[in-house]
Amino acid sequence: MKTRKLRDLTVSAIGMGCMGFTHAYGDRPSEEDGIRAVHTAFELGCNFFDTAEMYSYFKNEEFVGKALKGLPRDKIIISDKFWPTPLPGQDMPEGKLSEAGIRKDIEGSLRRLQTDYIDLYTEHQMEEGSEEQVAEIMGKLIREGKIRAWGQASPTLEQVKKAHAITPITAIQSEYSMMERKWEKDVLPFCREQEIGFVAFAPMANGFLSGKFSATDTFQKNDLRTVITRFNKENMTANEPLLALVRKFAAKKNCTPAQIGLAWVLAYGDFVVPIPGMRKKERIVENLGAADVVLSNEEYAALNTELSKIKIYGTRDNKDIAKLGTVPEDTGK
Repeated sequence: MKTRKLRDLTVSAIGMGCMGFTHAYGDRPSEEDGIRAVHTAFELGCNFFDTAEMYSYFKNEEFVGKALKGLPRDKIIISDKFWPTPLPGQDMPEGKLSEAGIRKDIEGSLRRLQTDYIDLYTEHQMEEGSEEQVAEIMGKLIREGKIRAWGQASPTLEQVKKAHAITPITAIQSEYSMMERKWEKDVLPFCREQEIGFVAFAPMANGFLSGKFSATDTFQKNDLRTVITRFNKENMTANEPLLALVRKFAAKKNCTPAQIGLAWVLAYGDFVVPIPGMRKKERIVENLGAADVVLSNEEYAALNTELSKIKIYGTRDNKDIAKLGTVPEDTGK
């Protein structure tokens, strides 16, 4: 597996988004099957595993802790995210983003992850006006060895600049795919300039770019695709030209549409690392194999030229997706 740099962190070129093992994609695999999937990814060269306390309200962290427990800690990069407001069971009258609140938060995450430190600790949702305060606290946690690096999720350019000036940011985590490119306007160029990594979640647009779904498909009520409008039947039909383009390039490169989607994300720059969700062995092999699908500068330019002619229908609202954390099927209770 090829590697990339998120500032000082060396990670596999493609990481594993672990949310789907407990949260947001309908029926979950058994814990045993999930752990087996994580170990398969590791055996194939993946060392970068992403979780968050919000996913299934702490249960995803617990799963990741169990899954990684038997693997060599110094060979693993754990990416975890903290929610800016109290989650169920969290008593933080001082405020979640106060130093006391964040210290309570990270101690809980360390316990659930069964580790002494977190490699990349990310503010999961941005709270306007708290950038400098959070950055100062992150600096303290880095100096104490609680975390190795920190980041922000889906921030504006101004939020990145404010925080980065206090404690250098290692990585921004945001949705990035052929269907969501707004970060190319300012955040991605700033990351390149400042040598900040960029972790791309939903790099295949929640599976749409794999070409495995159609307008006739239905999703379970605890599947986040029920609240992502690009999966509305009308929008799936309207977005067929995009799938046709992806399939055309996949045929040229002798790979799968999913691999083209990931290769396109990788082609933006060597500081970009996609973290697709993958729960079955065949998907793990397919997705990690995308690291070997290299788009030449000419191919990348040609693909972008064609993309510019295609209108994308539907969006993803993270606030709606966050509500799925309250669905009983996702809490494991």
